Amino acid sequence: MRTFLIIVAALFVVGCEPGATPKLADLHQVADYRSAGELRVATRIDPASYRNNGDGKASGFDHDLLQKLGEHLGIPVRFILFPDATRALEAVIRGQVHLAAAGVGRNDRLPLTWTSPLREIDYVVVGRAENPEFIDEKALAGRTVSVRHGSLAADHLNQVRKRVPGMNLHFPANAADARLLDELAAGHLDLVATDRVHFALAAQTSPNLAVVFDLPVGSTVGWALPPDAKGGLATEIEDFLAGTRTNDTLARLSDRYFGHIRRLDDSAVTAFLARIQARLPHYRPHFQEAQARTGVDWRFLAALAYQESHWDPLATSWSGVRGMMMLTSETADRLGVHDRLDPRESILGGARYFAMLREQLPDDVPEPDRSWMAAAAYNLGMGHMNGARTIAQRMGKNNASWLDMKAVLPLMSRPEYASRLKAGAARGGEAVIMAENIRNYHDILLRLEHAYIPPLQPTGLKLGATAKTPHPSDG
Repeated sequence: MRTFLIIVAALFVVGCEPGATPKLADLHQVADYRSAGELRVATRIDPASYRNNGDGKASGFDHDLLQKLGEHLGIPVRFILFPDATRALEAVIRGQVHLAAAGVGRNDRLPLTWTSPLREIDYVVVGRAENPEFIDEKALAGRTVSVRHGSLAADHLNQVRKRVPGMNLHFPANAADARLLDELAAGHLDLVATDRVHFALAAQTSPNLAVVFDLPVGSTVGWALPPDAKGGLATEIEDFLAGTRTNDTLARLSDRYFGHIRRLDDSAVTAFLARIQARLPHYRPHFQEAQARTGVDWRFLAALAYQESHWDPLATSWSGVRGMMMLTSETADRLGVHDRLDPRESILGGARYFAMLREQLPDDVPEPDRSWMAAAAYNLGMGHMNGARTIAQRMGKNNASWLDMKAVLPLMSRPEYASRLKAGAARGGEAVIMAENIRNYHDILLRLEHAYIPPLQPTGLKLGATAKTPHPSDG
C-alpha cells in the first residue's frame, strides 16, 4: 500500500516541461539508463534544488546541473517529483529511478551510494525574530523542534533530546524544509531545524525568521544512487562532476542560485514585501505591457525599477535622473520618453533601454548572466561595461561570466585600472551591489507573482539588433 501511495503521489517532468501523472509502469524497476534511453531522477519541489518559475519552465541548482549531465551523457533527463525527500530517496532504494537529487545532505546511515560533494551545508535551529538566541542546547528544554525525518539535523537532535529533558521533536508529514519554515513564519510551529541555505531562501520572503542556534553538525549535498552502484552511471557521474569543478561550472551554478541570498537585511525585505502589496498593483499592468513589448520578464523589470526608485514615479536623484526607472534626460529623449515622471512612459522607456543593453552584449554571454550584466550596465553604461570586460579578458578571467565580472567591476574605481578605460573611472562596486539586489528582488517576485503571458504581441518599440544604447558615460 505504501508503495502504491508513493507512485500515485509522484508527478514527473521531462526536461523542463511539466508532465501529467505517470503510468504505473513508469515507476516499475528501471532499466540501465542507456537501455531506458533516459536518466530518471527523483526530486522534490524545493527552492534550492528544483523550482517551477510559473512560466512552464523549471530551474534550480540540481535541475540545471542534471540537465548538463544529460547533455554529457547524450540522453534526456526525466524528473519525477515526489512529495518529500524521504520518498524520493526511497524510490532510489526500490530501484524505480536511477538517482535522487533533492537538495539533501549526505546521510551514510541510509542504504545509498552518494556522489562526491556538490556543495557544503551546515545546520541551524530557526525561530522567529522575537526569540533570543540560545546560548547552548539546554535552552531547547520545553521547546518543540520540527525537523525533516531522516535528516542529519534530526539524527543530531535525537541525541540532544537524551541530554535535554523536556525537549520535544516533531516530525511532520511531507516535511519539506521550505514548508516547515513557512509554517514557522506563520506562527504555527515553535522552532525548525534546517540547513542554512534553506533558511536564507525562506528569509527572502519571511524576514521575521532568525537563526537562534547553530547545530554542531555539517554535511555535503550530493546525489543518491542505489546502494550497489559501481562503475557504469556512477563512474560517468563522477567524471562529469570532476569536469564541472575544473571548468568552474559548479562554482557558477552555486553563485547563480546562492551567491546573492542574504544580501538584503531584514528591514529591506520587510519594506519590499510591504510595497509589493501597496505600490506594485498600481504599476503591474505597465510592467506587463513592457514585457509584451520587449520580451523581458515583467518581474525582472519590476525588480529593476524597485532598485532604481522603490516604485516611486516622482523619484529624483542629485545627478538629475528621474522617474520610476530613473532615466537621464538625454536617455529619455533618445528613447522618446516625453515625461519621465509619467510611470507608464518611464517603465516602457526603461524596459526598452534595458533590453537594448542586453541585446548589445556579445552572443557568448549566456542567460541569466546576460541579464545581470545588463542590469549592472543600466547603472554604469555600456561603455564602462565593455571596458570592464576588456580588463577581465586581460586578467585571464571569463568576461562572459557574471561570477568573474562582479569581481572585476569594483576595480574600475582604482586609478591603475581606471586609466585603461576610455570612459574613465566608475563606481563598479556600486553597480555590482545594485545588480545583486535586483537578483534578490527578482527571486522574491518569482515566488510571489505569477508569470505573464501576453495575449498578442503589440506593435511599437521595436528593438534593433545593432541599435546604439544612449548613456552619458558612453561618450
